[in-house]
Amino acid sequence: MKLGLISSAWLGTGIDTARGIELTREIGFDTIDIFADPMEIDARERRLIRKACISAGLPVVSTVCCALGIADFNQPVRAFHVKRAKSYLDFCYELDGRNLLFVVGEYIWQKEVVAPQDQWKWAVQHVRELAEYASTLGLEIVVEIEPFHLSIVHNVESMGQFLSEVDHPAARANIDISHLALVGNSASEIASLAGRIGHVHLSDCNGKVHGDLPPGRGTVSFPPYLKALADAGFSGTVSIELEYSPEPDKILDWVREAYQATDRLMTSLGIRA
Repeated sequence: MKLGLISSAWLGTGIDTARGIELTREIGFDTIDIFADPMEIDARERRLIRKACISAGLPVVSTVCCALGIADFNQPVRAFHVKRAKSYLDFCYELDGRNLLFVVGEYIWQKEVVAPQDQWKWAVQHVRELAEYASTLGLEIVVEIEPFHLSIVHNVESMGQFLSEVDHPAARANIDISHLALVGNSASEIASLAGRIGHVHLSDCNGKVHGDLPPGRGTVSFPPYLKALADAGFSGTVSIELEYSPEPDKILDWVREAYQATDRLMTSLGIRA
C-alpha cells in the first residue's frame, strides 16, 4: 500500500498551496489527495496544483468532494450537486488522478419529513450517474463511510447495500478507519467489502467523536483494520486525514508526527509498498 496525505491538512495555516505540496513530498508521503473546489479556484490555481504535484513527483490519487445536497428533496439542488461533482471528476482527470472521494451527506429533519427511503433512492440514483460519468474518464467514485448518526452511508453494512444498489463497477467504497471504530464496526467486517474498496482514510479519534488526529493521539487500534484491508485484497493508497489542527502554527510537526506513526504501523505489518 502507498501512504498519502489529504491536502486539507494545510488549510487555515500559513503554508500556501505549492509549499504544502512540496512539504508533503519532503516529509515522505508517496501520494496526495487534493482538497480544492474546482468551482472556486481559477485556471491559474488549477495549473499551479498540477505543476506543483509533477515537480514534487507526487501522484494525485483523489480529489475530495462533499456533496451534502446530492439527496436533497429539491430536484434543482440535486442537479447542481451532480454538476458540481462532475466538475470534480474533470479536475481529477486533469490531475491524472484515480478517483473522486465522495461524501453523500445525511438524512434531513431526523427522517421525519422527507421519507428516508426517498433520500436513499436519490443518493443511489445520482452516485450511479456519477459513476457512469467517472467511467468515461477512466476514473472511479469512492463513497466514504461517515460516522454521524444520520449519515446516509453510516457503516459497513449500509455501504455494502448502497454499492449493491448503485450497481456500477466504477462506484466503490472509501474506508475511514476511525469512522469504523466510531460506529462500532470491527476489523473483521471489512471482509464483506472485499473487491469493492477503492481508497482508505486514516486518522485517530478519542473513541467518542470525530477527531482527525495523528495516530497515537487517540484510542483507535489500527493494526487489525490495516491487516483486514490487506486480507480483503486492498493494495491501494491509505491517505492520512488531518483537518482543523488545534495549533495551526505547529501543523508541520502535526503532519510529520502523523506520517511517522503511520509509516511505522504499515511497515511493521509489511504492507507499506
